[in-house]
Amino acid sequence: MRCAGVLKTTVPRDIKARAKAIADAELLTEAAWLKRIVLREIRVADGGGSESREPRAADGVHRRATEARGSNGEGKPIYVRLRSGDRLLLDARAAARGLRPATYLSVLARSHLRSLAPLPKEEYLALKRSIGELAAIGRNINQIAKAANEGGRLPDSAREEFRAMLKICEALRVNTKTLLKANETSWSTGHG
Repeated sequence: MRCAGVLKTTVPRDIKARAKAIADAELLTEAAWLKRIVLREIRVADGGGSESREPRAADGVHRRATEARGSNGEGKPIYVRLRSGDRLLLDARAAARGLRPATYLSVLARSHLRSLAPLPKEEYLALKRSIGELAAIGRNINQIAKAANEGGRLPDSAREEFRAMLKICEALRVNTKTLLKANETSWSTGHG
């Protein structure tokens, strides 16, 4: 819909503040929020719809979910303008994550919209490997404990294995903790 005119109105400051708060809560600009209300009221006045009906894509306010996706189920590209300082920060943070800037933005947007923890694939796989290692160590510790309970005394080799497994567990704990801290730091500051 091409806009050819401007509607103007003056309202008290408290009404303007409430309208801005409502628009912000719906992630809309005040102009888009007002446009949606005006179009809805015009439809109601024309007898063409109910008050609760969502605006159509042609209204220029919302797109249907099917229009926001490509034919193969992947999202269509979105073009975003960034200030030069913001672009430098984006590039630095993306580089620190080992991601391309567009991928970094996509991960951030998805994690924000779906309330997910932003953890890149490589770090996720490293954590899965750590969990597998800990499971193997747990099985070995169970075997040592079983042998100790049956015989009462462990051979020296089993004690050495137990000490080695303890060191591995401590190292995995420290590495995992460091990985998660680096993840949190890099998402907030951009430096891994």
